[in-house]
Amino acid sequence: MSELPAIALIEFSSIAAGTFAADAMVKEASVQLLRVGTIQPGRFLVLIGGMVAEVELSYKAGIRAGTPQVLDDIFLPDAHRDVVKGIGGGRLAKASDAMLTLETSTSSAIVRAADAVAKGALVSLMELRLGDGLGGKGFARFVGLRSDVEAASQIANDALVGRDVQFCESIVSRIDEALADRLAESSRFDGSSK
Repeated sequence: MSELPAIALIEFSSIAAGTFAADAMVKEASVQLLRVGTIQPGRFLVLIGGMVAEVELSYKAGIRAGTPQVLDDIFLPDAHRDVVKGIGGGRLAKASDAMLTLETSTSSAIVRAADAVAKGALVSLMELRLGDGLGGKGFARFVGLRSDVEAASQIANDALVGRDVQFCESIVSRIDEALADRLAESSRFDGSSK
């Protein structure tokens, strides 16, 4: 994914409703359909990007078309570039002094939290994963100095206030080098990158 002024992600509890909504979204405005498809456990994600006004129109069309099967959603008119890259799947940083792991019950919630952290704390995004292989959850890892990681934790918590999602986090100080190296390769037990 290249630099995009805006992104939106909608998570549906129904594959049929999500497919219908995705079609409405791309017909509503000129946006890039970045990703679309199923995740565990039988959910459907639609990720779009493009110019702010077009993404907003498309996002609203998707919400209208998919209600009441919308589980969670996010519209980011100024998405942080590392979050956009992270959604694309690559590793962005290696663990350093401290590592923050964030886990949410929806993919949209982790994007919301990760974007807020990337914009508000002096930490680096290590990894961002959505849905697949996670039972529909989302998770992100950030690294930096302990004090900055603690600030990032508070920012993530604040970003999810009022959202109907489960949230869990941990901070590891002075992460073991063997663990840091293994996580830099892959966070999947089978070692695969996808």
